[in-house]
Amino acid sequence: MTIDIDKARDWLGNEVDCETCAHIGLRASGDCRLLHACVHDRYARRIDRFFNWNPALADAYITHPHFEVRAIAANHASVFLLPMLLDDAEETVRWNAARRLPKRFVLRLRNDPHREVRMRVATLLDGEELAPMISDQDCYVRLVVASRIAPALLGLLMSDDEPEVRRVVAIRVPNEWLLGMVNDPDGAVRLEVARRLCADSLSMLRRDPDWRVRYEVASRVTAAGLAELTKDEDQMVQEVAPVRVATRPERPRDSMA
Repeated sequence: MTIDIDKARDWLGNEVDCETCAHIGLRASGDCRLLHACVHDRYARRIDRFFNWNPALADAYITHPHFEVRAIAANHASVFLLPMLLDDAEETVRWNAARRLPKRFVLRLRNDPHREVRMRVATLLDGEELAPMISDQDCYVRLVVASRIAPALLGLLMSDDEPEVRRVVAIRVPNEWLLGMVNDPDGAVRLEVARRLCADSLSMLRRDPDWRVRYEVASRVTAAGLAELTKDEDQMVQEVAPVRVATRPERPRDSMA
């Protein structure tokens, strides 16, 4: 079905009638315009433009039956009226209200039923405020948490079910915890571990099933771990290991007495 955007209709599909609008006086002053800036129009862009031109009217619309009107009004309404919107049935309304409120109100939405709200909430929180979201059921929420939570709190995410979450953990986890991730089932995670391990510890990954990990090992491992990699099954690993063996500086000889 094609929607005719050139027609001014409200959210119920009825034609907008300026003559019966409580804001008809705004038309003369140019503060509203049919098909362009109208609070009764079903198109969000036109509603948004109306409130941009008339922000003082937003307070009267935060309980409007159409969620688009409530959500856009929340961007302009008095912050003292916004807490009531945190229980709104529509996630867009809840989020628009939360992002303008002090953090203590945002904390209420850590368990919001909608994943999009929880993801956005996680972008506003830090440190221990994010701890309750470590076990969120949605992997994208946990991904945001893994990228923002204090590194010392990443322990519970080291064994997360989602590889991408564990990969972010491997990038940020404290160095002393890296050895606990060398046997991760995902190659991309082990690669991040290999990139951060000190050269002396890399030899434990010299037989990794992922050639990218072995290549990283061959690029940085100490001399003692290079020999086996010169015969690696992957050509790129074969190439980097012999070059490092050939260019390894000779050990200084003891001076003659």
